[in-house]
Amino acid sequence: MPRRIVDLSVALEAGIASDPPGHLPEIEYVDHHASAADIISFFPGGTVSDLPGGEGWALERLKVSTHNGTHLDAPYHFHSTMDGGKRAITIDEVPLEWCFAPGVKLDFRHLPDGHVVSAAEIEAELARIGHSLQPFDIVLVNTAAGARYGEPDYVSRGCGIGREATLYLTERGVRITGTDAWSWDAPFVYTAKRFAETRDPSIIWEGHRAGMERAYCHIEKLANLESLPPNGFMVSCFPFKIRGASAGFTRAVAIFQD
Repeated sequence: MPRRIVDLSVALEAGIASDPPGHLPEIEYVDHHASAADIISFFPGGTVSDLPGGEGWALERLKVSTHNGTHLDAPYHFHSTMDGGKRAITIDEVPLEWCFAPGVKLDFRHLPDGHVVSAAEIEAELARIGHSLQPFDIVLVNTAAGARYGEPDYVSRGCGIGREATLYLTERGVRITGTDAWSWDAPFVYTAKRFAETRDPSIIWEGHRAGMERAYCHIEKLANLESLPPNGFMVSCFPFKIRGASAGFTRAVAIFQD
């Protein structure tokens, strides 16, 4: 059968506003001429002129966090425990069965930046699109942040998913969620204002911390969600396998069987 694949990932890129200051990736590009002496050093007696066009190999050296670019967060990122006190699993321990499943898109682009989505709002959006959640559905949240990726205001854009809403999803068997925003939670600048007013620590990273009660993963910095229908596609988001890590890069895609 014909198959169509939609890329849901951003490129890992330096020099753009993809993360807060101090958390940005750095990429050193080594071109074919710069590496020529390196490659010929493996062959005693050879010279750079022996190489086609005097060229070696192209490579890149990265200084990155596992949370740069489109990535999948493991429960270990949220807290050292999950499922009410069990040791939280790391990215190399995430069940691969979670990472390839039917996708559902919730459109929250109309919600204001900093809004914390409730369970009732999740339920209302599911009713609007006519979808009944099934165990292991991968739920993707389209926020206003996606259109601002790489722009100075990206990190502070979009709504967030609160603890109540996250637990609503995981209670129904959802194990992977995703967002086109920098974080699954509301942007920190808005949470900080609320915290200054209420001094309520439970609002800090509340969507992430829901994983302490019931394990789940989420994808951050997704792209092209506006091009997806509400359902009718599969999501593939297998993470890069880094031992003991809190996250892994993923080339997340939506797959349609036409």
